[in-house]
Amino acid sequence: MMKKKNIVILGSTGSIGVNALDVVRHHKNSFRVVGLAANRNLKLMVQQIKEFSPEAVAMNDTPSAIELSHIVSSWSKRPLVLNHSDGMERLARMESADFVLSGVVGARGLLPLVAALKAGKTVGLANKEALIAAGDIIMKLARKNGVSLIPVDSEHSAIFQCLHGHPDHEISKILLTASGGPFYRSTRDLNTITVQEALNHPTWRMGAKITVDSATLMNKGLEAIEAHHLFGVPMEKIEIVIHPQSIVHSLVEFEDGAVLAQLSNPDMRLPIQYALTYPYRAKTKVTPLDLVKVGRLDFAAPDFSRFPCLRLALGAGKVGGTAPVVLSAGNEEAVQAFIDQRISFMDIPRIVAKVMKKNVLVTRPTLDDILRADGWARDEAKTFIRQLEK
Repeated sequence: MMKKKNIVILGSTGSIGVNALDVVRHHKNSFRVVGLAANRNLKLMVQQIKEFSPEAVAMNDTPSAIELSHIVSSWSKRPLVLNHSDGMERLARMESADFVLSGVVGARGLLPLVAALKAGKTVGLANKEALIAAGDIIMKLARKNGVSLIPVDSEHSAIFQCLHGHPDHEISKILLTASGGPFYRSTRDLNTITVQEALNHPTWRMGAKITVDSATLMNKGLEAIEAHHLFGVPMEKIEIVIHPQSIVHSLVEFEDGAVLAQLSNPDMRLPIQYALTYPYRAKTKVTPLDLVKVGRLDFAAPDFSRFPCLRLALGAGKVGGTAPVVLSAGNEEAVQAFIDQRISFMDIPRIVAKVMKKNVLVTRPTLDDILRADGWARDEAKTFIRQLEK
């Protein structure tokens, strides 16, 4: 039912990329990898090139790109190695590509996403920061070019599946589920949380940045902004629900009071594969859900006072303009400083709040305005981080 798709994977050595390639490995007759991009994980990139034989690859880190060029130079079948600052953008608009999976982390995924949409590529979106930074621009660009933007985050994939066949005006509310991270039930002082503890997520195995975001609940606030743009639903109609089992990936309540949900074991291969095969479904390696074995499903309201990042993110989403990009950029810098053990866990929301307070809001930003706001917010966050280190 589905013709073979040529795919580009941006962020191939990260969690999304590795899982996507496992899906491709399981469906070799359905997909062909034509492009791969990564940051600086040379060892894994070399392995991926050997297995999937892409036409072109890109490394976000220039020294890594130069070294990769040397490694493949003697190969009889070697890919084009892009070591320019626009390497990911060039991959995103490859003529041979049918589908671009954007799995990079952070704002560096924005320009490649724009490039893919302008080139008319179907996009599987797992890079939430790009949509948060420039959601209005991205969605207008997708509509203008008649491009499908298919969510890959488990929660947004769930909403996407629940909405299939339902007009937008029937939506009453989106219920966005959150695991609560490792500290949802903890009563300890969150100022004492270590990096190792924050990276120990109870149900998902993800990259470091998104795992810390899950621990602060910033991730769920960012996902609310993402859902607002993807599905055209006002922020006021998006409700966060803590669901520690991570079985119900999200729900949609309709005007008649009916609520639809998508359930499965927590495994990113399922939403990745659905994005790749949409509108068809195919067999997966995901373990089937056994509700009797699960036993119970719990739900609770989030604690906004204990997890202030969630309040900051939802507030930025309601304000709009450059507020979300400033929030996201400030958070990226603060999270990295925490991972580098330069600041404490609760310094993350403190830094984000300070950056947000100094922001001069642009209500209808252009792409240039957004890029400037992103750079400004990072500089401000770095200033606050240095002050905390003294």
